[in-house]
Amino acid sequence: MSRRIQRINQLVRKEMSKILLKEIEVPEGTLATVTRAEITPDLREGKVFVSVLPEKNKDKVIERLNRNIYFLQQKINKRLKMNPVPKLRFVEDKTMSQAGRIEEILAELKKEKE
Repeated sequence: MSRRIQRINQLVRKEMSKILLKEIEVPEGTLATVTRAEITPDLREGKVFVSVLPEKNKDKVIERLNRNIYFLQQKINKRLKMNPVPKLRFVEDKTMSQAGRIEEILAELKKEKE
């Protein structure tokens, strides 16, 4: 991955985090975090990975973000001084749930050894 794409990924993650924090309502008691962005090398498309806690609200939050994609896309277009601005979509970041599952398995194995 080129250095330029890495910087763009960081910039998109940072700006989308700010927008998500201030301008999108999530269900009460829910924490939604932009964990990373992956922009294609041609800068046409990108995925924004979102982690949601508690996990039971993840589908609602991802759906709400994708439903408001035009609003969010306009916000990011104004903030990024680049052309073209990637067309974004939101996806669930599964690394948190996978890490939690690994922790559960390790705890079970530790109990079995004792």
